[in-house]
Amino acid sequence: MKSYSLTTLFAIGSLYATAATGQQNTVLPDYPNSYEIVRDVVEMPAGRQMGSGNAIDIDSRGNVWVFERCGGNNGACPESDVDPVLQFSPEGKLLSSFGSGLFVWPHGIVVDEDDNLWIIDAGVIEGEKGNQIFKFTQDGTLLLELGEPGVRGDGPGQFNEPSDLAFGPDGTLYILDGHINPDSNRRIVHMTAEGDFIESWGSKGYGPLQFEGPHAIAVDSSGRMYIGDRTNNRLQVLSPTGELLAIWTHWGRPSGIRIVGDTLYAVDSESRAAVGEYGYNPGWHRGIYVGHLDGTITDFIPDPSPSGATSFPEGIGVSDDGVIWGASVGDREVLKFVKR
Repeated sequence: MKSYSLTTLFAIGSLYATAATGQQNTVLPDYPNSYEIVRDVVEMPAGRQMGSGNAIDIDSRGNVWVFERCGGNNGACPESDVDPVLQFSPEGKLLSSFGSGLFVWPHGIVVDEDDNLWIIDAGVIEGEKGNQIFKFTQDGTLLLELGEPGVRGDGPGQFNEPSDLAFGPDGTLYILDGHINPDSNRRIVHMTAEGDFIESWGSKGYGPLQFEGPHAIAVDSSGRMYIGDRTNNRLQVLSPTGELLAIWTHWGRPSGIRIVGDTLYAVDSESRAAVGEYGYNPGWHRGIYVGHLDGTITDFIPDPSPSGATSFPEGIGVSDDGVIWGASVGDREVLKFVKR
């Protein structure tokens, strides 16, 4: 999103709205589905509705953290006084919240090994707010602030619409810097745990080690990076030092990625067969892929009713016991997926 003078936000909102009747892929891939969908899993406060969101993760106690867009989507948070950071118990009861007035466009939440929250604000109010990454305790105490509020850039310590982050085995940060705005960055930024710049990789484009609409990242125990190169309809795998190891197109159009142990999870919330429209990826049904780090897929959880430009979860979190939690932009709901 180019500016939250809110021009680009509303343009993207129109993209989703006008494409609501686009043609969907309906043929399912030949993978088993060992999961069942559970809906209505969180309770919002009286008078408040869940907004769009792709930001969800699970802490060490099994509590579910959601960073939603203030009951709406594009442009909602700057006009709202609600808390967008929500903590739910494993049973879905709201336990706490914070963050009113702090963020422009919620886009990521990741829980670290100490149960701190890393919050990614991909929106920008030029020269004022957004375009940053924050580290909070669970009671909302700010521990670290990365990037310059409302300032775009590609220098060390700067971002241009960051989308996601992951932690390396040594505790360093791997930040996916860029989104679908053509003027945003297209790179992975490697930083220390304190936010000092180390190096970066990637550029805009369609070739190896190039990205279009980068949207999700996970890092395995060996330091390999798994990048959801969403607009390019592929997942790129990089070595710990940034060399390309693989390009996988059989994992759909990844919007969200997580790794728990040796299991890779990726969700496709956008693939459809509408020629010339956003999300064009014919032959790929929306859903959640589950598999191994070598790219082998073991399960596929299909979107039961794909619609519009986005449906089903866009972001996922996975608990230590393998329960998948999802947050949806198009459907504006939190749901979970439990093994049968």
